[in-house]
Amino acid sequence: MSNTYQIYLISDSTGETLDRIFLAIKAQFKNIDYKVHSYSFTRTENQILKILSDAESYSNSVIFYTIVDNDLAKYLSNTSNNKKIPCFGILGDLISSFSKLLNQKASNLPSAQHVLDDEYYKRIEAIQFTMSHDDGNSIKEIDKSDIILLGVSRTSKTPTSIYLANKGFKTSNIPLINNNSIPKILKENPKISCVIGLNTEPERLADLRKNRMNSLKETENKTYTDIDKIKKEVEEAKNTFRKYKWPMIDVTRKSVEETAASVIKIYEIYKSND
Repeated sequence: MSNTYQIYLISDSTGETLDRIFLAIKAQFKNIDYKVHSYSFTRTENQILKILSDAESYSNSVIFYTIVDNDLAKYLSNTSNNKKIPCFGILGDLISSFSKLLNQKASNLPSAQHVLDDEYYKRIEAIQFTMSHDDGNSIKEIDKSDIILLGVSRTSKTPTSIYLANKGFKTSNIPLINNNSIPKILKENPKISCVIGLNTEPERLADLRKNRMNSLKETENKTYTDIDKIKKEVEEAKNTFRKYKWPMIDVTRKSVEETAASVIKIYEIYKSND
């Protein structure tokens, strides 16, 4: 008997929500072998029967689903139970409970979160803005940023900026080489936007830079990976953040998502004091 779990992710939309939820679930369990079978835009009983027929061929199948149509969700749940396949609805109880709390019936429309509303266009605008303001570009428009990230090289400025943009925040990021690399507009008005410094431990930074240089097959730039110079660089960055009273985030042991969450908290405080 195989010890590999066959995970079936069944969604009536793109499956993005379910993918993220399963990512969070599986992170809690180590040393588990699994294979994922993803099915998006599942909206008929016939589609469900075909999926369950495949799932029946394995001994360790597990189903997770996000289906907002109540009748179809019940059909999947009941049929899975009859076939003795573990089946877990991710959104059903949550939507039902929230519906009771609001005293409002849910629309039960698949892909409702992907509607082309103002929030969608705001997110697209933020992504376009962020991409054109990456790595110190378009400084003249920096005052239009919701968030400005500064940091020495390899402190996750770009990936954090892109993640924030997907959340709807217009984000600029600026490489901090020395005091002269800070735009004049920021020196004159340090609170022109929500400015945040990203920093990390020198040893970790040295490892990241060495890996970067190896991937580029670059061997000439010794200064870039020299630990003593990196320590000085990191300390100067901290002094700069203190000088302009910009909050700092240590990204050493943070994922991009965790760093972005910290940035958003600081931004919310900044806006409340604005």
